[in-house]
Amino acid sequence: MKFLEKFNFNKEEIADFLNNCPKKLIDNIKENKKIVCENINYLKELGVENYREIFLEYYEIFLMDHSNFISIFSKYEPDDLIEKLKKNIKIIEYL
Repeated sequence: MKFLEKFNFNKEEIADFLNNCPKKLIDNIKENKKIVCENINYLKELGVENYREIFLEYYEIFLMDHSNFISIFSKYEPDDLIEKLKKNIKIIEYL
């Protein structure tokens, strides 16, 4: 999971993630790290500052095909979406 460090995840966040995530999902994330990286990068480039928090809470959505991931977020006005995610990441469940 060292690849998460390039997205500014610290070692403690990665260790907590590894300790709290099912092994099968960790393996799936490692196998699909290219897609996970593309999806994290998309949120980062969109301007979502709390993308790390979103990943740590909703890691399974980052395994989605990149075009499907983009289509979920592109339905919304970027500035409004960023502001809502900043206030409450739980809105991810309703996108």
